[in-house]
Amino acid sequence: MATSEVIGGTAAGENTNAAARPKRVRTGCLTCRERHLKCDEGLPDCQNCRKSSRPCKRGVRLNFIDTQVKSPPITPPTQEWDIAFQDESREIASEYRGGLGRYAAVQQDTEDIPDIKDEALYQFSSGVMNTPTLAPQQLPSLQQSLPAGNVESYPAGPQRMPDNSREQHNRHSSNNTDSTFTSQTLPPGPQSTYSNPKQTLTPPSEDRGPLDSPEELLFMQVFVEEVGLWMDSLDPYKHFSRLLPSDSLNEPMLLNAFLACGARHLSLVNPAYHEDKALHYYDDATTRLLEALQNPNRNTVICATTAVILNVYEIMSERPLQRMNHIAGARALIKECRWTAKSTGVGAACFWINVGMELLSCIRFNWQVAWDPDLWGVDMDFSREIEYGREEGWTYRLMYIVAKIANFRSSVPRQSESSQHAEHLRLQSRYNEWNQLKDWIDSWNSNIPRTMRPMGYLYPHQTTSKSSFPEVWLIKRTTIVARLFYHTGMCLLAQTHPVMSTRTPEMHELQQSHAHDLCGIVAHVKDRGVASTAIRSLAIAAECLVSRREQEEVLEIFDRIQKETGWRTGFLHKELKEKWGWNNEEQYQQQQQQNMLAPVIPMQNLSYQPSSLPPVPPPPSLKQGQGPRQGIINPILRSADFSAPKHPYQSHYVAPIHLPPQPQYSHY
Repeated sequence: MATSEVIGGTAAGENTNAAARPKRVRTGCLTCRERHLKCDEGLPDCQNCRKSSRPCKRGVRLNFIDTQVKSPPITPPTQEWDIAFQDESREIASEYRGGLGRYAAVQQDTEDIPDIKDEALYQFSSGVMNTPTLAPQQLPSLQQSLPAGNVESYPAGPQRMPDNSREQHNRHSSNNTDSTFTSQTLPPGPQSTYSNPKQTLTPPSEDRGPLDSPEELLFMQVFVEEVGLWMDSLDPYKHFSRLLPSDSLNEPMLLNAFLACGARHLSLVNPAYHEDKALHYYDDATTRLLEALQNPNRNTVICATTAVILNVYEIMSERPLQRMNHIAGARALIKECRWTAKSTGVGAACFWINVGMELLSCIRFNWQVAWDPDLWGVDMDFSREIEYGREEGWTYRLMYIVAKIANFRSSVPRQSESSQHAEHLRLQSRYNEWNQLKDWIDSWNSNIPRTMRPMGYLYPHQTTSKSSFPEVWLIKRTTIVARLFYHTGMCLLAQTHPVMSTRTPEMHELQQSHAHDLCGIVAHVKDRGVASTAIRSLAIAAECLVSRREQEEVLEIFDRIQKETGWRTGFLHKELKEKWGWNNEEQYQQQQQQNMLAPVIPMQNLSYQPSSLPPVPPPPSLKQGQGPRQGIINPILRSADFSAPKHPYQSHYVAPIHLPPQPQYSHY
């Protein structure tokens, strides 16, 4: 009983002491806070300030000592450097409820700022693409991605532009401790500070050091050694595998895109790794990109480069048509940066990887290239010399020609004209265009330097690999890609001759010759950097094969590519077996007999006379300025332009204020 009384008495004493403690003041004056005194919160002056004859300063309830900035400190001018002060108090205050309302409206000069019309702020539709047959994945919700009041927190207009001899990278604030992999999207990090390439930046206290997470280091190594390898197959400066990874250390958006691709590739080749880690980085990079697109002062170069890398991630997905958030967005951002074939640095690297991926897709689905090749800006004057050792320029020219062939192929008439005379005229027109394309690609092959031709060529009976195809040895990666595109273009021409069937001896020989050479390149190549181009080119060549042994070897090549690179090729097995007639033995026997007979189809009074190889491009009818023929335009990219009514990133995109012609990075 006594013990209970003692315990009760002790508890009562503690409650009395707690009640006697002074409560923490939340609305006291700033003067008392500086003196570490309890303020009685009296108005207009508190008792402590009246007794000490001090000014009773009041301010917003923020964690600041003072919210009034009368004038910046005066520093003596120098010749070597320049200083500019940037007031970020409104940005910070906007993170608090009612904080931004305490500040007066900013007076700005709107003469040099273009008017952003309401039409640019579209509502985000249910899918990024306006394609009824495709179901793109939804982008993260803007309300979940951005902190409250983010639109007001951006600078109202362009800041002072210093005279810098070298452009500095933007520094995005990031919480580097969030390295745990989950299947869910990370919560948004702290508010980021964006800037135009020439806008004044608050210099970081120090650059981020090297990657210190074992998993992040592994994913970056996989990207550099595997994914970046083929992304740089057309880039002589190797931006994606050598230059941009270092820049990404201070660009969290770019870094997460790299890590997403590396983690995704690792999950494809090693079942011990799951895709949820790749999705973690993909969602984080997407969230940061959507946030940046709301800022009119954003770095357009970083945004476009990040979108291109995220586009690559989507191509690597199991079902790329189900994940199309950035395929059209990357194209629109490239056009926003005004990158073409005439660009240099990272602009050229992003342009050609984006155009190359579209070209391979159009070859597969028999689509017309959405970006008219005549608008690429490719120099097609074969008589103009290209710097020795830079075979990439010749590869760009060939991609232009193959794009024109793809457009010709997609525009094959589905039905005859109403009259015989109109049908004859159309047939004559397509026949002339086919000859011009054939002369053009032959002219390319006759004018390329010796370094782009095979270093070695062994017939099947000369090799020890027991392959049915010749061993074609090429040294440089861009040369391998160029020869793959060359043989693919020739196979497509043989399949699309307006008046001669592929069963005619001439077209059959043309098709078989280039199909075997293409298969010989892929069968013996050891460079994994050409896998993406090799898969689609090999599929075109495999359709032309008639020997069962050759067909089986092609399927084995596809299995080897999938095992070594992770690119999914299983769907090609089904497509090719159906094309070859393997699923129906009777159909297969009939197809073999037709290939052996190969009857000649008459020319319908259209004499074919092979012309000599021209030293310059073909006639003006195929030069720049002529619009593409009507065909099935790539449905994914046909509206990939921010000037289109239903453009990518609906309701997320705000037009940038300044678009510099080219950034001033040393390698950009």
